Amino acid sequence: MQLTVNEIAKKVHGTVEGDGSVVITRPCKIEEGCEGGITFLGNPKYTHYIYERQSSAIIVSRDFQPESELKATLIRVDNPYMAVAVLLHMFNSMTRPPHGRSLRSHVGRGTHVGKRCYIGPFVSIGRGCRIGNDVQIHPGATLADGCIVGDGTIIYAGARLYRDTTVGARCIIHSGAVLGADGFGFAPNESGGWDKIDQIGNVVLEDDVEIGANTCIDRSTMGSTVIHQGVKIDNLCQLAHNVVVGRYTAMASQVGVAGSSKIGEHCIIAGQAGIVGHITVGDHVTIGAQSGVTHSVPSDSTIFGSPAEDARRRRKIEVYLRNIESIVDRVKKLEQKLKD
Repeated sequence: MQLTVNEIAKKVHGTVEGDGSVVITRPCKIEEGCEGGITFLGNPKYTHYIYERQSSAIIVSRDFQPESELKATLIRVDNPYMAVAVLLHMFNSMTRPPHGRSLRSHVGRGTHVGKRCYIGPFVSIGRGCRIGNDVQIHPGATLADGCIVGDGTIIYAGARLYRDTTVGARCIIHSGAVLGADGFGFAPNESGGWDKIDQIGNVVLEDDVEIGANTCIDRSTMGSTVIHQGVKIDNLCQLAHNVVVGRYTAMASQVGVAGSSKIGEHCIIAGQAGIVGHITVGDHVTIGAQSGVTHSVPSDSTIFGSPAEDARRRRKIEVYLRNIESIVDRVKKLEQKLKD
């Protein structure tokens, strides 16, 4: 797979500074620059690498000024991070996707499989499913009865979709993800044990959703657990029954959301944050890492801590906590002076 710098620059809306005919064979990390490689400079603290290990081409911001001579061809862009996203997609798209159905797969009665699909070895698809066009279902994945999968979706090896799970178009479900397992619903009984509450709903993913490896999204008790369009969920997250996640929200690893909570649109939830059940998080909310969200949160808020609260107030508290010993000593001295 080869592209010239000029071809890449056209795709990322960049301006070439140097030899645009240089052939690029692969993207590479900035600290591992090599001939035929292209990298990017997005953080100033990595600047020294572009002089120590020179790639053939470097994507930089438009206002970048080199400190010394560079042999590499530069591509100047408005946003290096966005340009790299486009670049990686270009190279990834040049890899021919798998196609065809393995003889070692199983497709149940009444299931419709669209055109140009890939169904790998040991895939099991239940009865009455609908699989769209250009879908990839990799080895060992399981789709139970009544599942629906939209066009262009990729389901990686070992993912599990329980019955009646609906997945939209262009979604990505990574290995080990489980969609539609029973929600955690039990009622105490007279014997001191627990009676299971049947979970008869399903999980619905809208278009362009990505679910990380080993993430679990539980089916609803009734109705649907819904992940709206464009949501991105990292590895090892847990979303309980009847949760709703608004459009284009992103969750980092190990986030847990308890049952029936509703999360708004365009939220950012950092790693290991926990959200209790039956609350509402508004739109455009940022929740810091390891936060414990115990109450509903209004839109346009930034919160962190456990329990989570307004970020500005929490930062003040953190400063006081770091100085607690000296504050206590001062108080003791003042109390002693008053006593004397």
